[in-house]
Amino acid sequence: MSKVPSILNVTDQEVQSMLAAQSHIGTKNLDIQMSGYVWKRRQDGIHVINIGKTWEKIVFAARILAAIENPADVCVISARPYGQRAALKFAQYTGAQAIAGRFTPGTFTNYITRTFREPRVLLVTDPRTDHQAIREASYVNIPVIAFCDTDSPLKHVDVAIPTNNKAKHAIGLAYWLLAREVLRLRGTIARTTPWDIMVDMFFFRDPEEAEKEAETAAAEKNFGAEYNSAPDWGTGAAETAAPANLEWEASGAGVADVAAVASAQIDAGDWGTAATGEWGAE
Repeated sequence: MSKVPSILNVTDQEVQSMLAAQSHIGTKNLDIQMSGYVWKRRQDGIHVINIGKTWEKIVFAARILAAIENPADVCVISARPYGQRAALKFAQYTGAQAIAGRFTPGTFTNYITRTFREPRVLLVTDPRTDHQAIREASYVNIPVIAFCDTDSPLKHVDVAIPTNNKAKHAIGLAYWLLAREVLRLRGTIARTTPWDIMVDMFFFRDPEEAEKEAETAAAEKNFGAEYNSAPDWGTGAAETAAPANLEWEASGAGVADVAAVASAQIDAGDWGTAATGEWGAE
């Protein structure tokens, strides 16, 4: 980086993270104002973003946000579903305000509305989907910082951070890097120690997948509890059968007596008489 302290330079780990999240993958379309952030164009027509300039703009935007005295004067907006979780997490850890989902028209211009706000800086996920907020910010002279892809319009955008704003991992990583840099510039966390917040917290999660994971974890927990509380059937059967075996072994003569009585009754005809008498009586 140029004209900044060397401590703000990008590290190999940050470059690898951006490459793994595909932050450098653009689109086939290219806006003329975004041409300065493109490294080259692949054979399939996809434009590749220069991640060196991505990091420069992240540090530049972090210096702007860190200069705001009241963190609540920063407003983070994301109408794109992949960026809503990241925007909420960014607001949580930096103290900013977050508007995730549909942006209500008049939030920055109509003071009668219940959701009226007067932020000093606006941070948006996509200039195309958040165009209403950017337009209203231009009416009241609010500077705008935006994550821009190669096809994003830069009208009324003051600071463009070139990155892939269509992939959930790229959006989450960009917000995580920006939040970490803001906290470092404020002095909240040290540069020598890694941030204890994982980047996975900023990634979009499908509600249905989250519910399935929760149900699976609960089912496994219940099955483990039932399995541990179940009685040991093998031990109980052995304990129950042990006294009977001991009795038969102790009184071996009793088995012979029973067999002798049964054979005597058969020879005497008692069994047949008893049966004949009972059926005849009926």
